[in-house]
Amino acid sequence: MKALIETIVNPLVDYPEDIRVDVKEEERKIVYHLTVNQDDVGKVIGKNGRIAKAIRTVVYAAGSDSKKRIYLDIM
Repeated sequence: MKALIETIVNPLVDYPEDIRVDVKEEERKIVYHLTVNQDDVGKVIGKNGRIAKAIRTVVYAAGSDSKKRIYLDIM
């Protein structure tokens, strides 16, 4: 899942070397924290959050077979 997030976000940003995905696994959920360069935050979120919503939709669909709920936080 971490590689999927990096693959989706990489073409969107100007500083791909600053992409970092941290994973925090809890009893009932897995939280992925996406961190990008400060200049790239707007590109990842998009106008009215449309790109962020699309990324979350793909990530949630890819993790739908998991018994744990998946969350994506963009820092």
